[in-house]
Amino acid sequence: MSNKKSRTGAVRKKGLGKAVGSGGQGRQALEGRGPTPKAEDREYHTAYKEKKARERYAAAKERHAARTGQSTDRGRGSGGPRKKDESELVTGRNAVLEALRAKIPASTLYIAARVEMDDRMREILRLATNRNVPVLEVMRPEMDRMTERDTVHQGVVLKVPPMSYAHPMEMLDEIIDRDETPLIVALDGVTDPRNLGAIIRSVGAFGGQGVIVPQRRSAGLNSAAWKTSAGAAARIPVAMASNLTQTLKEFKKQGVFVVGLDGDGDVMLPGLELADRPMVIVIGSEGKGLSRLVTETCDAIVSIPIHAVTESLNAGIAASVALYEVSRLRGVTESPEA
Repeated sequence: MSNKKSRTGAVRKKGLGKAVGSGGQGRQALEGRGPTPKAEDREYHTAYKEKKARERYAAAKERHAARTGQSTDRGRGSGGPRKKDESELVTGRNAVLEALRAKIPASTLYIAARVEMDDRMREILRLATNRNVPVLEVMRPEMDRMTERDTVHQGVVLKVPPMSYAHPMEMLDEIIDRDETPLIVALDGVTDPRNLGAIIRSVGAFGGQGVIVPQRRSAGLNSAAWKTSAGAAARIPVAMASNLTQTLKEFKKQGVFVVGLDGDGDVMLPGLELADRPMVIVIGSEGKGLSRLVTETCDAIVSIPIHAVTESLNAGIAASVALYEVSRLRGVTESPEA
């Protein structure tokens, strides 16, 4: 007869108080640990790192607000952050006067204290008063802070909504409906808004009807462009093309010739045979010139003869020279009114 005490399974170990087994060990291991922490409270978890990043960002905003005197509070009753003021500031007497004459919506007219009054300032005040545009007098240091550092505001600033752009094809249709021969300038890689303003001014001076800018990598119609245009931006429409190459191809389908300006062009500008045709003159950047796709789209690449001591002309001057020559040649064939 076998002895039961010799069986290993029948022996109890003294001092444990519980039978040896995984169930007892598991219950003992879980005692005192409590519920599982949230993901964002576990240092090794991605949610924890994201929470810490948000906290650092909020702290940085508070520090920035403390330095600048701005508030980080949410807009009262809006349920969200305050929207950035996207209004533009038109500066300079000519630009402000032309904007008011064109009846562009304006929210405020700022006049520098003790500003020198002349005929333009008197008309600016008269037009603003007639249109019920609020007029505020500010000190010159405050006006200097409102405008860009290199802007000459001449003691007058007009606050207007964000500049609006025309659609390229709609702009072309309107020109054709007026029974005019299209003369449009398109910009390819021109990023200086002052060049854009100068080109708008030249388009208006030499009988052009519009300007096209690409949506990306291009100067926009901002206050600097308005200032340089000397008010011409109030009369000359600026269209925005989501894809400049495709827009030029659509223009070609409508019978418009696409002429690119480039120093290495094989056609000389003087006496340009295409001058009396519907035309888009494409201006490239001073450094890179025309892009490859735009160059391949052009019907002709035209160069402006210049002296060897000068390597190139900037975009604004090149556009002015080309527009003058086209206008001169059209004057022989079309005899437009002066």
